Amino acid sequence: MRVDAVIPALDEEASLPRVLAALRGRGLRQVVVVDNGSSDATFAAARDGGAVALFERRRGYGSACLRALEHLEADPPDAVVFLDADGADDPDDLPALLAPLEVGAADLVVGSRVRGEREPGALLPQARLGNLLACTLLRRLYGVEFTDLGPFRAITWAALDRLQMSDTGMGWTVEMQARAARLGLRAVEVPVRYRRRRTGRSKVAGNLKGSVRAGAKILWTIGREAVL
Repeated sequence: MRVDAVIPALDEEASLPRVLAALRGRGLRQVVVVDNGSSDATFAAARDGGAVALFERRRGYGSACLRALEHLEADPPDAVVFLDADGADDPDDLPALLAPLEVGAADLVVGSRVRGEREPGALLPQARLGNLLACTLLRRLYGVEFTDLGPFRAITWAALDRLQMSDTGMGWTVEMQARAARLGLRAVEVPVRYRRRRTGRSKVAGNLKGSVRAGAKILWTIGREAVL
């Protein structure tokens, strides 16, 4: 199975080299890093680390992911892995994440930080609360069981093509899960480890304003998908 990795990145010059180094030798065809308008040397770190370095001026997590998928369309892989650039996701969990896709048991695999091992302080209270609320709504509206909206996930290219992803912001992950449920795709969770970020601060959970904005966008996205 040909697998490509996608890493959206914003001001992650310090952490990105370690993430790219940890992905080497994992059987990935390529790693695509999308610099989402960084003020530091994130783009250079991606290029120097052996990744395909792209730039996306439109701010937003989803915008960066969409730019990567646009790049992959010319020669699509069998599956795409998404992970963050801050080093919180553990590449050692990649085989477990890909296993259900490799045996044809799932179309989408979400890495659950809630079910996995977490370093103290890695998953902040506001993130846990947001996960609980969003996953409760997903269960009630779509009848699917999730515990997390975690960024570390794998999905087949065929499933991505059916989902027609469009969210440009922090609704990206929940849009993927809601649309998969609405279209009847097979989605499973696997436990993954989650580490505290070693440098910088979370763009979402690191401050109250970011948490509130992200939470509102996630809930809005769930509601929007329910009425489509």
